[in-house]
Amino acid sequence: MLWIQGLHVIFVVTWFAGLFYLPRIFVYYAQADDPATKRTLATMARKLFKFVTPLMVLALVLGIWRLSYALTGYLETTWMQLKLAGVLCLLAYHIQCGIYVTRINSGDDSKTHVFYRFFNEVPVLFLFAIVLLVYIRPT
Repeated sequence: MLWIQGLHVIFVVTWFAGLFYLPRIFVYYAQADDPATKRTLATMARKLFKFVTPLMVLALVLGIWRLSYALTGYLETTWMQLKLAGVLCLLAYHIQCGIYVTRINSGDDSKTHVFYRFFNEVPVLFLFAIVLLVYIRPT
């Protein structure tokens, strides 16, 4: 079981690395004036999204696997319910990143760098909340 838990944490960390950097690429894309730079950043965003999506899937699968060892007990706790709600929000955030990647690569993006700067902070808030919920486990 510790192998599963360890691998889960590794894939969560790598998924978060992608969630932190991908919106930064969006910021740079929105600020860029040069079409060649925009194309390069759009390609970087597409490749990063394709790379980080399997990491997300592995994090989720291993998390569910880990959860299955004591499903009833965990699901009765408030901290786990909140954690899982946070994970669902991160999943929605990841999907929204994919929508932005698609728009950027089609040249159909109208968001400003200021919007993306705020969007970039969302996973940080969820990281803090989820990690604190796991370690503090408030009742």
